[in-house]
Amino acid sequence: MTTRTNRSHKHFQLDSRQIKRAQKALRAKTETETIEKALELAIAQEQSNRLAHAANRRFLRSGIVIEDVYGNLDD
Repeated sequence: MTTRTNRSHKHFQLDSRQIKRAQKALRAKTETETIEKALELAIAQEQSNRLAHAANRRFLRSGIVIEDVYGNLDD
C-alpha cells in the first residue's frame, strides 16, 4: 500500500457499480483501498507482461528448433 506521504487529492467521475464490484472482488474495505489495489494490480500485470515478453524474446533468439509432432503449428 502507498504511504500517506505519497497521497494526492484527486477528483474522478467513476462508475459506482464498477467500484462496488471491484471492492468486493478485491476484498477492500473502502473505495480508496479498492482504487489503490486496482492500481497495484495493473502495475504488477504490466511488469509481469514485460518480463514474459523479454523471456520470450530470449527464448526465440536462443535458436531453439521446435518440432511439431502433431502437425498443428503454422510455418
